[in-house]
Amino acid sequence: MPDATELELTAQELRDAHSDSILDTEFHRGRATLVADPTQIRPVLEHLKAKGYAFLASVHGVDYYPNEPRLGILYELMDRRRVERISVKARVHTADPRIDSVVELFPSADFQEREAYDMFGVVFEGHPDLRRILLPEDYEGFPQRRDFPVGGEPILFTYNEEQNYGKYV
Repeated sequence: MPDATELELTAQELRDAHSDSILDTEFHRGRATLVADPTQIRPVLEHLKAKGYAFLASVHGVDYYPNEPRLGILYELMDRRRVERISVKARVHTADPRIDSVVELFPSADFQEREAYDMFGVVFEGHPDLRRILLPEDYEGFPQRRDFPVGGEPILFTYNEEQNYGKYV
């Protein structure tokens, strides 16, 4: 992990290269995180890749309900030569949950972006095949959002079988 000083230096380096690209930094429990402007996510990740963070370990979604911007995308990058990790976080509004795809930059992001789309509804602009990966195409809603209704079909047990499905002949 880069230390807090190196995180701030990296953030300033990114701000110098791409103005307003880094909104904040977080260093908590040894974990370095850059909070990026979602419109600048691609240049930020390109810069970090050129700096040595060439392995994208994961892309995942987060729901910060009830705060807005509510939906977060978290990129975990690793420099395998120095064995260092850095996280990049970007947050988008639920009214227009769009962010650029990084599949061209990191091919491993393909299925991970599809999963974030499927579970949280974040649209990755420029993704080569953005469609549901875990749920059927006609499924409505995004089950990992915190306001998703909990419930569903009743579970069939022998004591309520006739009540739910009628008498079988």
